[in-house]
Amino acid sequence: MLRRFIFASESVGEGHPDKVCDTISDAVLDACLRHDPKSRVACETFAKSHTVIVGGEITIPSLPHGTSLEAIVPIDQIVRDAVREIGYVNDDDVFHADKIDIQNIITNQSADIAQGVDAREAEGKGHAEQGAGDQGLMFGFACDETPELMPAPIMFAHRLGRELTRIRKSGKARWLRPDAKSQVSVIYDGGRPVGVSNVVVSTQHSKDVKHSEIRSFIIEEVIRKVLPNEMLTNATEYLINPTGNFVIGGPEGDTGLTGRKIIVDSYGGWGRHGGGAFSGKDPSKVDRSAAYMARWVAKNVVAAGLATRCEIQFAYAIGYPDPVSMNINTFDTNTVPEEAIERAVNETFSFKPAHIIAQLDLLRPIYSKTTNYGHFGKNDPDITWERTDKAAALKKAAK
Repeated sequence: MLRRFIFASESVGEGHPDKVCDTISDAVLDACLRHDPKSRVACETFAKSHTVIVGGEITIPSLPHGTSLEAIVPIDQIVRDAVREIGYVNDDDVFHADKIDIQNIITNQSADIAQGVDAREAEGKGHAEQGAGDQGLMFGFACDETPELMPAPIMFAHRLGRELTRIRKSGKARWLRPDAKSQVSVIYDGGRPVGVSNVVVSTQHSKDVKHSEIRSFIIEEVIRKVLPNEMLTNATEYLINPTGNFVIGGPEGDTGLTGRKIIVDSYGGWGRHGGGAFSGKDPSKVDRSAAYMARWVAKNVVAAGLATRCEIQFAYAIGYPDPVSMNINTFDTNTVPEEAIERAVNETFSFKPAHIIAQLDLLRPIYSKTTNYGHFGKNDPDITWERTDKAAALKKAAK
């Protein structure tokens, strides 16, 4: 018998310092892809107080000789526009879109990495195909707990953060500020989510609002309107701004770095994670593209009814065109043998980096849509890895 237990996941708002950096990095990536879909981008951002540092490696093949990157990808303007869209525009913001100091230390992609990734022969490479942009392991996960085929705790946490941001940007609660975090602890019984034991919401606010007003508003206007009523009981505990004050926030209060919210970005700790971040990376980097591919596969396995829970792992070697390993785990929820599922997956999908990019149409400026509230579980036609268009083919191949 499956035991009763509690599992928690967290999400963070757009104004969280790490998400500020993810947002900037993905905005730079999209700007490069708009100019040239073959751009190679690895953009990292650091933010603290009134300073933003943008670094990394970017190569745009179509960039005319002698033309600077800044001429076609205006980093300063991209940074300010991203910060302004997040909402750091208040007079009392130390981190303010129009006042931040910006340092740009971007260089070209390493030639050694480029020759491994490019679809061309090179000494010692052994083939002329596009290879993986790095070694590493990537996981994809899906389950039938929510309509999005995602774990309930992370989806509930994302819903809270998304609604909090919607309210803030609508002007309904003018005391709300951009930095925020949410956390939901879900009770499981018999392997299914049956209730919420506690909800934690911390939101930055102006200094002229009382804690009692914040608490009442968050519980009544956010939590109760977003989370399923049947999951909330008289025993559910609400912890709202539990420090008592959250005026100093964003990069003023804490340092931000790109890629530091990888569990928020994926499955909230429920599915495993290989360690590679997503934001700021073009799809030649399998940290991102293969993780998206793995989600697509896992989601289609569940959508096909082959399992109610599925996790898939890939491992890649830099410069090599095929995964060096692949593993599927259905946690004993499979309706056909796992060997049949693995066979069907290999018949239905191709996991070469170039084929992943083609199958998911990844050479488009779509990545700013992925940055906040998870890279998985979104209903958007541009988010191709959320399609369940291969479910029928998988089901047929698994017979």
